Amino acid sequence: MQIRYECDLTGEEYVTQKAWRNASLKHCPLHPEGGCGFTRNGTYERCFPPGTRIARWYCRRGHCTFSLLPDCLSARLPGTLAEVEAVVGRVEQARSLEAACSGLRIEIELPGVLRWVRRRVQAIHAALNTIKGLMPERFAGCEPLLGAFAEHLGVDGVLPVLRSIAAPYLPSLPAPLGFSPRPSQGGEPNRSHQHPAGPDPPALLV
Repeated sequence: MQIRYECDLTGEEYVTQKAWRNASLKHCPLHPEGGCGFTRNGTYERCFPPGTRIARWYCRRGHCTFSLLPDCLSARLPGTLAEVEAVVGRVEQARSLEAACSGLRIEIELPGVLRWVRRRVQAIHAALNTIKGLMPERFAGCEPLLGAFAEHLGVDGVLPVLRSIAAPYLPSLPAPLGFSPRPSQGGEPNRSHQHPAGPDPPALLV
């Protein structure tokens, strides 16, 4: 389960400062009264930005892992929210989706790029729509577009700011902004929000 790690660092600064070392959870989110064997469980690595690690905890009683995701990083997508925002902003300003995809992900063919871009655009626009519904007074009259939200808030980087503003609603907001699990497919239980618990005790604490 992902939990917000409130920090104002960029992805590069997070890696350079190894800020995961400062991440802390005072108690288990499932058992705030304690007694559940809640313990830090090392870190796990993300490929982008290179060198990124995420601090992780484990609840023995709940058989559940928790990871603290900094505000700069995307949830359930590689990279940073700034990178996602750049793609979505590019689409909003382009004459067509195909035009926006020109020069992106040159290592794959156009149909793959289109799927890659659509996933980000649809997720972010869905999150903006949801935030408008949850906070109608604050975002009344604001179109569910990054450009409109940027103008309304008076900021350049919208998504990290929105993660802070909408912090109470992150569990129900779609990734990469929020932490809502993906819908389950078929009859199998959905465990996409979980990380492997790893060795116990962890082999490496970073």
